[in-house]
Parts: sequence; structure tokens; C-alpha cells
Amino acid sequence: MQKLWFWLLIGVTIAGCQSPKAIYTADQLLPAENALLWKIDGNGLKKPSYLLGTIHLIPKDKFQFSEATYDALAVARRVTFEIDMKEMTNLTAQFSLLTKAFMRGGTTLRDLLPDEDYQFVKQKLADQGLPGGMLERMKPLFLSTLFGTGEESSLGGNSSMTSVEMELYRQVKRRKLESAGLETAAYQMGIFDSIPYQVQANMLVETLRNAEGSNSDFDKMIELYLQQNINAMESMMHEEAFGIGAYQNILLHNRNRNWIPVMQDMMREKPTLFAVGAGHLGGAAGVIALLRQAGYRVEAEL
Repeated sequence: MQKLWFWLLIGVTIAGCQSPKAIYTADQLLPAENALLWKIDGNGLKKPSYLLGTIHLIPKDKFQFSEATYDALAVARRVTFEIDMKEMTNLTAQFSLLTKAFMRGGTTLRDLLPDEDYQFVKQKLADQGLPGGMLERMKPLFLSTLFGTGEESSLGGNSSMTSVEMELYRQVKRRKLESAGLETAAYQMGIFDSIPYQVQANMLVETLRNAEGSNSDFDKMIELYLQQNINAMESMMHEEAFGIGAYQNILLHNRNRNWIPVMQDMMREKPTLFAVGAGHLGGAAGVIALLRQAGYRVEAEL
């Protein structure tokens, strides 16, 4: 009888050491707090992982990581970006993508844009030290990825801006952490093929003009990021004025769903800090809601 009670006690203890699935009601799946950093645990994880919302461009004088983010970096053994920053900053890797980067049928940027917009983009390429003659045949969304990905560069050569991903990658290198990606640049190139070149070209011009402050969309996105209002950022990504409203499933929702099994595998292997665009976090189809739906406990680190 004593042995029976002993084994029952051991069984309860072992069960108590497991991290069970978290159960959320439908209205609890959506993140309610304004936060950029989220802790992921439960659902069998031995140690927690973290999710950080990033933004591609932010004024240097407004950028800083929170203490909680530094704490997450201290316990993480890997940092995973949308695309591995080793790939994004490796010139050899970039050139390997060139065969997939060109528009089909000999289409050029000049064919897609009125002269004023074309000259504007061409000047931005020149400011960035990029050869416009060759690059104008590239898919406009691929051109967007070339702005601000260098160690010291930012969109349009504006040294007052920085990239949250690049700042985080500097931390990765300084701490000698492993880096990884949720998807590859080649996969992202395939996504670009799903969006008409004309739409891509319009999005490129809109992004460049926003970044130099010619209208308020860029400033509004920065403001929402500083407020850590991830649900509002997700909503803004859907607005037609921002350029991707009709393609939200391709650029946001489908990618979010594809990331979840990749994240699950990585979290089981080792504590990982995932850094993805903050617009991917909020909403019913956002990464936080999908992780909660999969049984993980996802809580804001305020």
C-alpha cells in the first residue's frame, strides 16, 4: 500500500513538472496589452522562448531596447528573424538571388512608373550607392529589401534612421548567439511573384516617400510602434492606403501560419528569441493568437 502511494505521488510530481497546454477562450486569443516583447511557455516547453515585434526603420534618437529585451537575450540561445540576418547582410548570398530577382518579360521600373516617380526611385538608388541601371529590372519588392539592410546604411542614405533588426543582429554577434530565419530570401522572392509588378512598384514609391516624411503614414507607424500598439499596427497594414490591403493573406496571414510549426520545432530545441515585424503580432490571424490557439501560454513582458 505504501508503495502504491509512493508511485501515485511520483506520478503526480512528474505530471506537475510538465508544462501543460494553455487554454484560451476565443476572446482571449487576441492580445489585449500594448507590448512588443512576449514570453512563450507551456505546451511541453522545458524553457520559455520570446517573441519581439520589430520595425524595419526607426529614428535613431527614438530607438532603444527595453531591459526586458536584454533579459530575454541573456537567456536565449538563438535569435530567429523573418529571414536570417546572416543571409540578408551577406553580399554573396544576395548575388545568388539575382536570377530570381528580375522581373519577367524584360519589364523595367521605367515601364511601371510615371517619369517623376521613376526619377525619384532612381535617385534613391543612387543615394544608396546602388547601380540603378541593373537594379531597375528587379522586382520592386526585392528593391525594397535592399534599402536599410547594410551595416551602416538606412533608407535613402538617411543616417538618422536605423533598423531594429540590424540593431538586434549586432547584439547577436556581440553575444555570439546563433541566428536563424523563419523563411528564406528565396521563399520571400516567390511571394513577390504573387503580387503584380505594377502594385509592387506603387508600394515601393509609397514606402520611399513615406520614409522621407512626405506624408504621415510612416510617422503614424513609428508612433504606433513606440506606443507598442501591435493591434493598431496590424490594422494599419491592412489599409489600402498603405499599399498591401488586397494582399494581406499573401504578405501577412499565410506567412504567420507557416511560421508556427517552424517556431514550435525551434522552441523545443532551445530557448529562442523570435524577432518579426510588429505588424505580424496582433489581430486574430497574428502570431500571438496562433501560438495561443496551438496551446502555448503567451504573455506580455511589460
